[in-house]
Amino acid sequence: MYGFHLTDDTSACLARIEELRHSLDSSGPLPRLWIGRTRRDVEAEAIAASTRMEGVAVTVEETRRILAGDRPPSVTPADAALVEGYRDAMHYVLARADDANFTWHTELLLAIHHRILVGSYGQGAGRLREGQNWVTSATSGESVYLPPPADRVPHLMDELASWLATADGPAPVRAAVGHVRLAGIHPFRDGNGRAARILASLVMYRSGYRAPHFTSLEEWWGRHVFQYYGAFACLGDTWDPEADVTSFVEAHVRAQAVQVEALSLRGAVERAIWTVVTDVVTLDLRLAERAANALYDAFFARSVTNRYYRGLAEISQVTASHDLAKLCASGLIVAQGAGRGTHYAGTGRLIELVARGASVDARRIPAGDLEEQRDAVTAAIAQRLHGARH
Repeated sequence: MYGFHLTDDTSACLARIEELRHSLDSSGPLPRLWIGRTRRDVEAEAIAASTRMEGVAVTVEETRRILAGDRPPSVTPADAALVEGYRDAMHYVLARADDANFTWHTELLLAIHHRILVGSYGQGAGRLREGQNWVTSATSGESVYLPPPADRVPHLMDELASWLATADGPAPVRAAVGHVRLAGIHPFRDGNGRAARILASLVMYRSGYRAPHFTSLEEWWGRHVFQYYGAFACLGDTWDPEADVTSFVEAHVRAQAVQVEALSLRGAVERAIWTVVTDVVTLDLRLAERAANALYDAFFARSVTNRYYRGLAEISQVTASHDLAKLCASGLIVAQGAGRGTHYAGTGRLIELVARGASVDARRIPAGDLEEQRDAVTAAIAQRLHGARH
């Protein structure tokens, strides 16, 4: 089912992915808190992008807070539940992927789907559709693709699971083909896109690509939605098991290479900033390393609340209040709002300390606007690290 061949562009992207994989795998041991922090941030961006693509209007900032147990008032409980459901599906995938007795089967894909839709019976969570569905254009509302009849779906899903269990070749290619095959079958009433994207991540993880850089393609697709949906044009306007999906594979692998490249550099920049704020917290302020979470988010102008911080650090409200009070007293963050609306923002002194700790020339930092100062500091760090790599 579905044919494809490797183009020169795809082969070049595969080679680059392997170079990046080797570079990331040989970067040496990383601090435990930093690894956890990286995974949470990449996870939040991937979840926000994938859920937005399905019509759930949440930002990365809102998603980050939801995942830390601090749902913003701007997000409905129903939308927050879908964000948490996608998170639970991703966590389930990672837990299953490491199982020595792992096997590909339809029930696994149904379990993933059940978590994506938070077990909603009304939406058909964890069950194959029983009727005909179709894909419509988000702009025109017209039907653009007719999936196979419902009575063929169980067999096609079993075929897909069998293919996933036996297919060989480069993992990014298998991830792309698994993605487009599930999307082409469109086996569920709702949540097909999210299930297909999580399936692609599972293929990568099962193949040894464990760094979050390789399992977060949703964030890239979310920033290139038209390219994403355009790549499915290879399926035609109705189900065709003989469709040539080369163009989708090419687009998918190219996106993977670009995403890993970008996340690799961004991760190096953010790790440099994390190292500085950790030193400030532990050496200068004599606080526990966990407080670096609050300072790190404040540097990036994210909304830090007591509930959000204690959710990240897994501490009590009293301990969180103590940490935040100490950070405020240091002049690195400032409290804004009142009562339950209290949140904490980074100050110019925090940006100055990060710049100094990261050896950024003070002359490169503009006066005045904090956002411009932060952007200048991160750009200077990125430029130096990029130069060191080349």
